[in-house]
Amino acid sequence: MRRLARETFGYEQLRPGQEAAIRSVVAGCDTLVIMPTGSGKSAIYQLAGVQMPGPTVIVSPLVALQRDQYEALENQDIGGAALINSTVRPKERRETFDSLREGNVEFLLLAPEQFSNQEVLDNISEARPSLFVVDEAHCVSEWGHDFRPEYLKLGDVIEKLGHPPVLALTATASPPVRDEIIARLGMRDPKLIVQGFDRPNIWLGVERFEDELAKKRAVLREVSRVAKPGIIYTATRQRAEELAAELAESGLKTAAYHAGMRSLDREVVQTNFREDGLDVIVATTAFGMGIDKGNVRFVFHYDISDSVDAYYQEVGRAGRDGEAAKAILFYRPEDLGIRRFFASGGQVDADQVQQVAAIVRLHQEPIKFNELREVTDLSQSKLTTALIRLEEVGAVELLPNGEVKPVDGVTENSLADAVEEASRAQSNRKQYDRSRIEMIRGYAELRRCRREYLLNYFGEEIGQPCGYCDNCEAGYSLEENQLALQPGQFPVSSRVVHTGWGEGQVLRYEDDKIVVLFDNVGYKTLAMAIVIERGLLKAVS
Repeated sequence: MRRLARETFGYEQLRPGQEAAIRSVVAGCDTLVIMPTGSGKSAIYQLAGVQMPGPTVIVSPLVALQRDQYEALENQDIGGAALINSTVRPKERRETFDSLREGNVEFLLLAPEQFSNQEVLDNISEARPSLFVVDEAHCVSEWGHDFRPEYLKLGDVIEKLGHPPVLALTATASPPVRDEIIARLGMRDPKLIVQGFDRPNIWLGVERFEDELAKKRAVLREVSRVAKPGIIYTATRQRAEELAAELAESGLKTAAYHAGMRSLDREVVQTNFREDGLDVIVATTAFGMGIDKGNVRFVFHYDISDSVDAYYQEVGRAGRDGEAAKAILFYRPEDLGIRRFFASGGQVDADQVQQVAAIVRLHQEPIKFNELREVTDLSQSKLTTALIRLEEVGAVELLPNGEVKPVDGVTENSLADAVEEASRAQSNRKQYDRSRIEMIRGYAELRRCRREYLLNYFGEEIGQPCGYCDNCEAGYSLEENQLALQPGQFPVSSRVVHTGWGEGQVLRYEDDKIVVLFDNVGYKTLAMAIVIERGLLKAVS
């Protein structure tokens, strides 16, 4: 393996975690790999794929990301690579499938929605893939920060392909995201490989403002000072365009990037940025996934992210070359309002869930998503949410081709119970979304080591303050002021059960408070004195 890495791929040595992941995959094990951006996740499926007979199928969410991965594979002498996406012409598509049948394609890259086409599924099934790779695997999780409904089909697709070894890759995944990736993909006894989340070369800071104009001036001033190139993230398309225009007026080569732009225009901006044709790109979260650019010197957040997951993923696009970089959140408490507004989108009530369930049941045969949307008159996000909840409780089945079918044997009474259970799950989801916003607010208002807070969120601990964030440099008290715990109380990472919220995991202590990630309702911060006085928590043996 090491010789192959050196002689074929030009890797002098494998990075921590890569070898263990490759060995796991080649041995036929389902494997979930969580490694920081830029740590070489693609090398895992490249090295594993060439050692396994049969093609490797790689699912990537974005055309630009697929193209980057395709070009990287084409530059290696490791077997043929091919793309299947919406930009591929029918003739090229047929030629790709012919090559796949003839055994001339080692790596096939495609978007998840391609599996809605039965021809695609049949051709891949006939080729008997030896490895199924899910890149950016956090997209399968509703608990994550970049959920994609089309990823929900992949578990069924994997089974229809005979469940070849599954390799799921992501840069950031908190404990509930990891659990959902495993469940949604139907991974069997997977090996979990988590490589350190720390990016010690990125300086972390937060600047707080009460006035919007003062915040904008501070952002413009800071951008003029720092080394380029860099990324500024905003919450809305309008703000991205306005800020890009103001920066351009100051003489910087700047462009906006958001999902409202034409795909060709987005591609031009992305290419210019990648090739150092831009000083600054001002973007919504539509930009960045899979962008392989090592020299990004700063990532600024004009608006606060909707979760710690999203924030750390975006921050991780800075300093991938290992050189010093800077990440600053420009925080105004009022900005949390827009995140709470966005978090409320796509929410459904019990009547809407009942409506969807009843229509699917009455239809009897599989029904297309768009047809169901017309009948229910629900938005795409609301209908998707309702279907996810109903599938979770066994009331409907989402087929790989995008259709929805009723589950046999569901009676009117059992359907009513399922709808009630689905509505309860949706209520828990709302609470979880609100709790994630509270966790990012906690980061913004923190007066301790910021790196410790971020790493702890992902289940890692550091022995001492990082010394490379604004709070450490300001000399704030950085020691964890934990209460003296009695034997049998609640150590970090232990499981506990709350009288009302059920089971959860202890994440951290903050002064006289304990932070617990509950399975159903998300993150909660509790006063330890009240926990002890009222017996709110008990250890789970």
